[in-house]
Amino acid sequence: MKIRNQQPADKAERSNADASPVECRGGIVHGLRALAIVASVVAPACGDDPFTVTWTENPDTVQLYAISRPELNLFSAFDFYTRIPKRLESASTGDLWDLVTDVRDGQFVWLPAGALGITSEAAVATVEGETFESAARAPSDTARYVDDEPVPVRTDRIYVIRTRRVRGSFSTCNHYGKIEALETDPVAGTIRFRFDVNRVCNDLALIPPD
Repeated sequence: MKIRNQQPADKAERSNADASPVECRGGIVHGLRALAIVASVVAPACGDDPFTVTWTENPDTVQLYAISRPELNLFSAFDFYTRIPKRLESASTGDLWDLVTDVRDGQFVWLPAGALGITSEAAVATVEGETFESAARAPSDTARYVDDEPVPVRTDRIYVIRTRRVRGSFSTCNHYGKIEALETDPVAGTIRFRFDVNRVCNDLALIPPD
């Protein structure tokens, strides 16, 4: 009786032992299939530069007020990197912005931070013969950028903004963008313009690559 009871048990043990490699092999097969699927998805991106920053056109319109207006807490400055208008209690308040708008001798002007005695790399270059859509690249000649004096605003010109130095992924850098004045009202002390900014550090392109 003991022998008869032991034999089925031995067979069961052998059966389980034989089944284990089958289950293991099945797991390996399924695992390999899963790896193959992942590899097929990841492989096309293996040649991409993981540090490449992509950007798309994102023009926006903003209205600012001349800093010389007597009212307090009006938006008169703009930070192009963050795309945020700033309120300045005085012309020398803070440095987290790129330019201020004001009216000088009856005409609107861009005032880079340096024009107000603030240490900054923010600057403006005037571009002629281009439209907002066609302006494709910021000037590489640094002499074309004005950083310490007023720049007259005209609605038939395109302007390139070089931002203040901001912190990037690995270091600080400048960003470049374009500005088009759409409407100015020196009497009311208001200016409306559209802009766009390249999100890539130190890249002069004003239109994203295809």
